Amino acid sequence: MSARILVAEDDAKQSHLIRIYLEREGNVVQVVADGRAALERARSIRPDLIVLDVMLPYVDGLDVCRILRTEPGTEDVPILLLTARRTEEDMLLGLDLGADDYLTKPYSPRELTARVRALLRRSRKSASAGTTLLRVGEVELDTARFEVRVAGRPVALTSKEFSILESLAGEPGRVFTRAQIIERVFGFDQDVLERTVDVHVMNLRRKLEVPGSPRLLETVYGRGYRLVDGT
Repeated sequence: MSARILVAEDDAKQSHLIRIYLEREGNVVQVVADGRAALERARSIRPDLIVLDVMLPYVDGLDVCRILRTEPGTEDVPILLLTARRTEEDMLLGLDLGADDYLTKPYSPRELTARVRALLRRSRKSASAGTTLLRVGEVELDTARFEVRVAGRPVALTSKEFSILESLAGEPGRVFTRAQIIERVFGFDQDVLERTVDVHVMNLRRKLEVPGSPRLLETVYGRGYRLVDGT
């Protein structure tokens, strides 16, 4: 199934190569070369996925990611970061700002297309699933509409955060290890750090907080995480 993909990469050779490989998959690809153009194009076409280089002119990729995650229409678009920064802290920063996945340079175009396919597959699975409402305490998930409410308040989640919450909400009270979350949410096709899971959970916990109420997403030290049914 064809997808609309926005590629933001200022290296002309790299963007051309990415375009060729993604178009071979049947996708419609638009390319921009700086952060300002990436924001404008994302707002206008509302792509199904964004491939986003970190080192962009005018507005860098991390700021583009952060801004898009706060705006209606782009807050849940899957984002794949491309980065030459190899430290764990740099990678986790991108995830903390709302990216769904990342690739470090140099990378294989085949690996990039595989990551894109995986992100699109998970995104479409969430969008096409039958209407299912999950309620755990003050948390309500509509898995068909990709919507979450906490104490009646709408909460915007990234696709990874939503998938983690969906897994936890499906079995409230059960402790999920990091390895189990990686298997369910990321799949075995990626070398996912356990710290990556921790960052997503940290962001998710912050978004689920209800002032004056007990914590909904608990850490079970030495084991993993669980969603608490406070009703």
